[in-house]
Amino acid sequence: MSCEQIIRIQWQIFRFCKSKCHRNFKKKRNPRKTRWTKAFRKAAGKELTVDNSFEFEKRRNEPVKYQRELWNKTVDAMKRVEEIKQKRQARFIMNRLKKSKELQKAEDIKEVKQNIHLLRAPHAGTPKQLEDKMVQKLQEDVPMEEDS
Repeated sequence: MSCEQIIRIQWQIFRFCKSKCHRNFKKKRNPRKTRWTKAFRKAAGKELTVDNSFEFEKRRNEPVKYQRELWNKTVDAMKRVEEIKQKRQARFIMNRLKKSKELQKAEDIKEVKQNIHLLRAPHAGTPKQLEDKMVQKLQEDVPMEEDS
């Protein structure tokens, strides 16, 4: 895996996955303001930031004696934690989209109310007149059937 690395005087180590990231770093761009970065997505609330499943990913610098059974349990637990994290992220995304759908629906209703004259025929008149016309037509049809 080819990663670029920068080490500063204060022993800060920066690792970049792509040259695009490295270029933007050299241009002193703020990652929280650049829309395609992970930092922006978390700062804008587009990704899950606070969750207990992230606690498992923390680095623990404690030497542990190798035990096969412990190793197997750890690997199984990692798989289970990953499944849980995926489900929570999917639920988070769906909740975000649900809000958007509600806003879109309200906007659509508002637009229909503003442009109702385009939907209603101009010669149709009021709903009460339409209802009266329908009643008259139905009454005309009923006597015709009685005659035959």
